[in-house]
Amino acid sequence: MKIYFQILFLSSLIINCSSTDSGIGDPVETKPPVENNYSNVDYYLTKADQSELFQLHENSLLKYSSNINFSIQVNSNITYQEMDGFGFALTGGSALHINNMGTSQRAELLNELFDTKRAGISYLRISVGASDLDIEPFSYDDLPIGQTEDLNLNHFSIAKDQEHLIPILKEILAINPNIKILSSPWSAPSWMKTSNSTIGGSLMPEYYSVYANYFVKYIKAYEAEGIPIDAITVQNEPHHDSNNPSMRMEANEMANFVKNHLGPVFVAENIQTKIIVWDHNADNTNYPISIFNDTEANQYIDGSAFHLYGGSIDNLSSVHNAYPDKNLYFTEQWVGVNSEFEDNLKWHVRELIIGASRNWCKSVLEWNLVSNSQLKPHTPGGCTECLGGLTIDGNAVKRNEGYYIIAHAAKFVRPGSVRISTNYSTDLPNVAFKTPAGKIIVIVLNNSSTDRSFNILGTNEPITASLSAGAVATYVWD
Repeated sequence: MKIYFQILFLSSLIINCSSTDSGIGDPVETKPPVENNYSNVDYYLTKADQSELFQLHENSLLKYSSNINFSIQVNSNITYQEMDGFGFALTGGSALHINNMGTSQRAELLNELFDTKRAGISYLRISVGASDLDIEPFSYDDLPIGQTEDLNLNHFSIAKDQEHLIPILKEILAINPNIKILSSPWSAPSWMKTSNSTIGGSLMPEYYSVYANYFVKYIKAYEAEGIPIDAITVQNEPHHDSNNPSMRMEANEMANFVKNHLGPVFVAENIQTKIIVWDHNADNTNYPISIFNDTEANQYIDGSAFHLYGGSIDNLSSVHNAYPDKNLYFTEQWVGVNSEFEDNLKWHVRELIIGASRNWCKSVLEWNLVSNSQLKPHTPGGCTECLGGLTIDGNAVKRNEGYYIIAHAAKFVRPGSVRISTNYSTDLPNVAFKTPAGKIIVIVLNNSSTDRSFNILGTNEPITASLSAGAVATYVWD
């Protein structure tokens, strides 16, 4: 009996000790763990009211479970064009403002814009000679008073570009050596034109060969500066001949120039720079198609470029369907200073980032990278309402809607990414890409006037997401 009571006493001690709240020897939780309903998908968000601007959200999206929301179906097995990149025009005025910043402030800004781990701009458009967002119109062969022509281009010089544009391009290339550069002329030298002016007129046929050599000298001069020109367009906006500078060029004239002069001299001089035609609005797709129909011109041409000041972005697919071997590029669209942030964000993301990409464009570029708060510089007659992606006054930098529009694609859709299949919705327009590293990127806009919930399916981690009216988000699957 004595042994029996000792055992009972020891058993009660053990029970009493195990039930104390001292924290030592607390009982182990035996209930099953609560299921984690959140995905590992990150996204970047910009809201129409600017309360969030390209804001990173981590691990906050719900894993998909059955619901009645609209579903974006991603299919990475169906692929379309390979992307060259997203970016801006780097005008002479843009380069001037950046170059005039303090050394450290300029370095920080350029790293923010072009470092592949930050905003990651991967494509730039520059002008051959002046654009209308330079201080004044100029070409690389402006003649002294009394001289009427320069057939050997003895006066050719890129000295004006060496003041601001070339130094900034060199700093950008040091940050991202793989950035692609497209160059576009607003006008040939005045002495080659019927107007003998920077404004309007056409290239005189007797100067076609000289002008082709002008392109060769330009490309080689930039190459000597360590700046490769990936592509040129033959003429910026060939049907807008009232800008300053500007030049009119009809489709048959461009075809003649390319097949008999520019193309052959590029071959003879071993110039690898791509030749791109049109470079104007989506309301005239017949212009590039008619040039492609010319088999002699066709052999020299990489593709066609478009703006969207007229026509529908969907028209570009008709060019692809007619000539699927020719590439498409979206090269210009300006943001108006007198329009609203929310309207610009919605329109540009819908029509350009999503629309141009879904209609076969390999690049999407905004016009232009930088202006100051007075929207200067511009030529007499140049654009007075073009808001830069950035506004720079001295060292003060303001990021405008163009910056966020491009960042939503450029940071993630790296060159070499391919567009992949998704279904489309007018309320939730979207586009998807697969990167060279294997990431899936989906960009979605809430194009409606109310908050919307939706699913993104077909990835390794399906999700349910929501966007407020007018908001845009970029979703990233590693």
